[in-house]
Amino acid sequence: MKAPVYRVPLAGSERSPVPGFHAVRRANPSAIVEATVVLRSRPDDPGPAALDEMANQLPKDRHYLSREQYAAAHSADPADIRKVTQFASAHGLNVFGIDEPARTLHLRGTVAGMQNAFGVALRLYRGSGEAASKTYRGRIGPVYLPIELDGIVTAVIGLDNRQQARAFLRRHRYFGGAWACPLISYTPEDLARHYNFPARVSGSGQCIAIIALQPDGHSSEDLRIYFKRFGITPPLVTLQQVRGGAISAGRAPRGELVAGIQVAGSVAPGVHIVVYVAPPTTAGFLHAVARAVHDRVNRPSVISISWGAAEAAWTRQSMHTLDELFRAACVMGITVCCATGDRGSSDGIPGRMAHASFPASSPHVLACGGTMLGPSGDEAVWNDGPGGGAGGGGISDIFPQPDWQQSAHVPPSANPRKHTGRGLPDVSANACPMTGYQVLIDRNDAVVGGTSVVSPLWAALIALLNQKQSVSTGFFNPLLYGHLTSMSGALRDVTTGHNDLTGLVGAYQAGPGWDACTGWGSPDGSRIMSALD
Repeated sequence: MKAPVYRVPLAGSERSPVPGFHAVRRANPSAIVEATVVLRSRPDDPGPAALDEMANQLPKDRHYLSREQYAAAHSADPADIRKVTQFASAHGLNVFGIDEPARTLHLRGTVAGMQNAFGVALRLYRGSGEAASKTYRGRIGPVYLPIELDGIVTAVIGLDNRQQARAFLRRHRYFGGAWACPLISYTPEDLARHYNFPARVSGSGQCIAIIALQPDGHSSEDLRIYFKRFGITPPLVTLQQVRGGAISAGRAPRGELVAGIQVAGSVAPGVHIVVYVAPPTTAGFLHAVARAVHDRVNRPSVISISWGAAEAAWTRQSMHTLDELFRAACVMGITVCCATGDRGSSDGIPGRMAHASFPASSPHVLACGGTMLGPSGDEAVWNDGPGGGAGGGGISDIFPQPDWQQSAHVPPSANPRKHTGRGLPDVSANACPMTGYQVLIDRNDAVVGGTSVVSPLWAALIALLNQKQSVSTGFFNPLLYGHLTSMSGALRDVTTGHNDLTGLVGAYQAGPGWDACTGWGSPDGSRIMSALD
């Protein structure tokens, strides 16, 4: 008689259906699916606290690990890899890839094999109403592990392939009952001058990684025309296809990727931009970030992420797995810039509660919010009002307030529980489509906004700073919340406006100092450069 298998639920793996979707049938048991298993740190790993202590030092005091050094010290335990490989084989699953630095194993097998291995029921879910044509493979409840893998496996990602993230780009468009003409629009170079970015540097020798999740596209002809128009030598752009990602050189239906390249490439034309293309699923997000963080060929010094979703839409296992990758980036001297969203303090979740956006809520990234930059140079919180967009911000429900943020007087959450947590954004820049960025999408001139364009703008600034000081800025937040806030004019405080779109006006209100609308404000790049010297 076969011995019974004792299983335990994997903490943080619980899933619920996407609102508006319902199960229509069981997934085809013979269909082939892929999943990623994430492993714990090995026993001799110094642990998160030691890594955070290293990351939280000011740049001049840091001793970054190379990617090779990180891999040698923090890769998965070979014994754990063997146990999971044996488990997979016993259930008819194939291990087709192992990423030791990221501590992940990639499994392939049938739906029936995955269900048997992880104690889940996979079903096909279909949307209703406007989403009636959309489907995904999903599950309800937790993933289950055999008792012998409890504590070894920290996440199982990919069984559910719903679209996890969305882009935070906003085209200037019709809203509010009339055609709203832009008050003014700017080229990225205009904004670099306005924000006093360091002169006589181009980002040469630096690599900016852009995480690009589908559906999107990339038009090399758009880039050629755009940069030629402004007399800019186009940056080198390399596309990296990540597992499950499809590289498109044709049309760009959303413009997210091409706008990001145009913004970063205009401000720092000497950089090498590497685009990591993956599906907009949890697994795709994880694979793209892991590839960028651990890329030993291109070695990005800055990562720009303009995709995300409200924390409530993620599983805790996926958030903590991505946060571990961002922590790894910190100790390797990589700055991660994340957009905070374009739906205000609710992040688009129906109801009257505030929600922070992830991955911007990770305590190991630079969260980039949005302002409206007027013709006279004055800035207020970006908020177009009902029917439009607004910069994301607020208090994390998942991540506690980090040590470096203790002195910022971050208020409690606007929600009834009034809990304390990681506050975001950290910094901001122009994001309002009414005062937006001039770009070229599908051969057509366009004006765009959203925090999607703030992230590559800040990434380009970090690349300029890296070149100027000949060392990576790395984790920016300890410097930002320490020396920079006491240095007059390094950050331009934004004190007017709020980021609420739900009727709770003033849930998060701008004011002197840090606030949950624009953080510390917009940059004065040259003054920041002086603080790094």
